[in-house]
Amino acid sequence: MFRILVHYGIHFLVPIAIAFLFFPKEKRLWVLFILLAGIAIDIDHLLADPIFDSQRCSIGFHPLHSYWSIIVYVSMVLFKKTRLIGMALTIHIIADLADCWLLLLHTK
Repeated sequence: MFRILVHYGIHFLVPIAIAFLFFPKEKRLWVLFILLAGIAIDIDHLLADPIFDSQRCSIGFHPLHSYWSIIVYVSMVLFKKTRLIGMALTIHIIADLADCWLLLLHTK
């Protein structure tokens, strides 16, 4: 249960906190929408068999969760025009990475 709370807490609560703490009121909903849209990279799970496996680490397994993709996502944060999208994708990867670490701790 803790693993689920951490994983989905990062997916949803971190974007909400960032939008409401660091952006002006008139931009918050748009920023929140973009940050939450980062979850869309989970579309690559449809390529896996089974589509969902609670015992599988997404990092390095799915194409949009590959190490090369992660480098691109983090790089996007460095440029103003792609910063929000980069943040959204990086937050998603951080959530999945936390899930992988907790999975690893649980299986030991």
